[in-house]
Amino acid sequence: MPDLPPGRHIHLPGRGTTYIRELPGPDGAPAVILLHGWTATADLNFFTCYEELAKHFRVIALDHRGHGRGIRTSQPFRLSDCADDVASLADQLGINTFIPVGYSMGGTVAQLMWKRHENRVRGLVLAATSGYFASSTRERRAFTLLTGISNASRYTPRQVRDWISDRLYVSRKTMTWEPWAAHQLSSHDWRHILEAGAALGRFDSREWLPEVDVPTSVLVNLEDRVVKTHRQQGLASSIRNARVFEIDGDHDSVWAQAEQFVPALVEACRDVDRRATGISSDSSLFE
Repeated sequence: MPDLPPGRHIHLPGRGTTYIRELPGPDGAPAVILLHGWTATADLNFFTCYEELAKHFRVIALDHRGHGRGIRTSQPFRLSDCADDVASLADQLGINTFIPVGYSMGGTVAQLMWKRHENRVRGLVLAATSGYFASSTRERRAFTLLTGISNASRYTPRQVRDWISDRLYVSRKTMTWEPWAAHQLSSHDWRHILEAGAALGRFDSREWLPEVDVPTSVLVNLEDRVVKTHRQQGLASSIRNARVFEIDGDHDSVWAQAEQFVPALVEACRDVDRRATGISSDSSLFE
């Protein structure tokens, strides 16, 4: 099991209770809030990143709704609710402005943070993500099917849903995983996981991405088989003055190529922070 930072449950008034990891960082350091991907948790997505980021930032990571130890609710999963959860969390922690760092699905939540809570967003760091996830006929059909399954799951007894998810997903995906990682997946609310996948299929920010006016860094996986590389590059080109950091890796580069991804993520966050404060970014972490 990796050496994870301290974690705790925290109640968000009117929303529910979620689980966060937190590292204080240097005195007076700006905050980054880490937003994980679909079917992951904060720990599964960012366990390689916590310590290095905490050398420069106050680091907070939360589990999204239905994921891991995130909020449980009878309401349908909406990406906009995840963004509002983050704003509420910042309120509870006394954080005025911060840098959302979104990986894959977390990148959509980060984009919505700017759209819905622009005054809270110091800058954006987007990794392995896109402004849309379905365009081809095949993709639209797949997400339509997922939408149907997620709707049906609302009327399926929880015990049945848990049994199906364990047999068809968890047991196969985690056969070669460490026990701590497998346990993280087994704690999901699978109705919300299905609904989250359907929500990704409906997400499309391309119309308003050119309006993003905060410093932005985009980490692009050059061999990504989940979120196509050209979509990640398209996201970066749609945002004015976005800076691109390329990773020679697939969608799991955050841990599979951690020796390359983590320094790039740290530099991407530092670059956004420097631009947000008007400090020259000529000096680099890699110098």
